Amino acid sequence: MAKVSRKPTGVRRSAAARSRSQKARAAKKHTSGLLDRAMAALPFTDEQWHKFFLSLIVAGTLGIAWVIASYAGAFDYARSELAKSASRAGFEVARVRVTGAERLNDQIVYERVLGEQDRPMPLVDVEAIRERLLELSWVKDARVSRQLPDLLRIDIVEREPHAVVVKPDRLILVDATGHELEPVSREEAGEMLLISGPGAQKQVGELDKLLDAAPALKPQIAGAEWIGNRRWNLTFKTGQMLALPEGDKGPAALVKFAEMDGRNRLIGGKAVAIDMRVPDRAYLRCANGPCPRGLQAHGSAE
Repeated sequence: MAKVSRKPTGVRRSAAARSRSQKARAAKKHTSGLLDRAMAALPFTDEQWHKFFLSLIVAGTLGIAWVIASYAGAFDYARSELAKSASRAGFEVARVRVTGAERLNDQIVYERVLGEQDRPMPLVDVEAIRERLLELSWVKDARVSRQLPDLLRIDIVEREPHAVVVKPDRLILVDATGHELEPVSREEAGEMLLISGPGAQKQVGELDKLLDAAPALKPQIAGAEWIGNRRWNLTFKTGQMLALPEGDKGPAALVKFAEMDGRNRLIGGKAVAIDMRVPDRAYLRCANGPCPRGLQAHGSAE
């Protein structure tokens, strides 16, 4: 009989498998032991640990359900149903109250919120209403709020009229920033400061800073013309014109003129134009006869 010799491969594989299994059981036992010791070190009972892990499972389940519901539109449906219930209970827009609108026509404000009538209160988008109100030229700011059960409050902060910009075809009332408010007639403009010249509307704020340098002169100024996009000519209510230098030299020249007027009464005097564009000089142009002694008359102030 022939003798068959078998290779020990199967034995080695079996031994290796048993070794790996033993190592896995040892590692698991070691890990479990560490976890058990760590949990035992904490001041919690087994029942408390059970509740803790149960809460984690419930929270995870709810989180998954929330994500699924969000994609399925369940929250939008619930919101819609809530709004309908609120409407049936009387919580819907039935009244609109506007405060703070003195120059602005209330009817224009109502037109901006007309679509909110009979809308359930939970569906009223107060921020969207505010944005629509800010589109109105007179509205500087607006606050929109719900007053349950059925009132929508609109609080308006209006812009203040500051001057009138003279354009080729019309007069425009503006605020202190040059923001256009509404067209006005010459009669409606009244005694307000008239501002003219290409680009003058963008310079309203800078003009205020200039006039603040000599506040005593402000009530006597009827108009201001922006010349060459660089400097101002001021016209007094007497019809006299004052030419100022450009840039940061303008305020200093205006202060100098105010001092000269205090000494010599230039406003209302014989000079029809005063040119302050040359440093430390004042050139006067008179309509009839010589100008006051001590001041040199010199051509046009344009």
